[in-house]
Amino acid sequence: MTEEKTEKKELSEEEKPTGPPKSVFREYLESFVVTLVMAIFGMTFVLQAVTVPTGSMQNTILVGDYLLVNKFIFTPGGYELPFLPQRDIQRGDIIVFKYPGNKVRPDNDRRRNPPLQAYQINYVKRVIGLPGETVEFKNNQVFINGQLLPEHRVIGDADDELSALQTTEIGERKPEEKWSVYYSDRTMKDSLAGRMARRDYEFAVQGKPMVVPPNSFFVMGDSRDNSEDSRYWGFVPRELVIGRAMFVYWSCDRGASNGDFFGCLTHPRLNRIFKFVK
Repeated sequence: MTEEKTEKKELSEEEKPTGPPKSVFREYLESFVVTLVMAIFGMTFVLQAVTVPTGSMQNTILVGDYLLVNKFIFTPGGYELPFLPQRDIQRGDIIVFKYPGNKVRPDNDRRRNPPLQAYQINYVKRVIGLPGETVEFKNNQVFINGQLLPEHRVIGDADDELSALQTTEIGERKPEEKWSVYYSDRTMKDSLAGRMARRDYEFAVQGKPMVVPPNSFFVMGDSRDNSEDSRYWGFVPRELVIGRAMFVYWSCDRGASNGDFFGCLTHPRLNRIFKFVK
């Protein structure tokens, strides 16, 4: 009797309806939906793609570079969680952030064509000053808490996309100089002669060092004579930081394309693709 019940139970389990088989269309649709959800999650919380429209970071980043940004690497509010691969923002990081706006001279933003609006455009700069540090820019050099910041200075035409081929290094690169910055020949001559090359700086200018406020950062472009950065409009609040630039996933020579709609496809810089930003 027991054997008959067991046999009937096994048969009933085997005879359970499994439903109609999935169609090819349904399988592709489910795969597409899952991929789409994962992509939306990744672009919202982990990664973001940005383009570089200006030459403020040349020659580190060129006009026409398309960057992939890591939005997850920085700890929210500076609080580190030991079980996550995150850290706080460090000096030398190339960050992407929302432009905070020029609150000292707002007319400068309105005079731009098109006018600049705070929090509406992404900027890419290098972190130079951390919260609580005193920053001063003088003689084409940066001083942090009164000490010279080790940067490898290079003379080159920052407005030329081929400037990396037309540069002159100022001395041999030292181990502590982890990144290069670029100045024009004119401003370098002015600084060596003791003349201030630019007089429209507002923050951390020569003779007027400034302390970086809490939860804020002092940022500058690597192309120092071609960058409107914290020297002009001030500090970047932590909440405006989107993430850290990782690598170039595509690059095109916009100058060679003469503004052609398909220029970014017909004039790629293949040697820039998958180049890490540092």
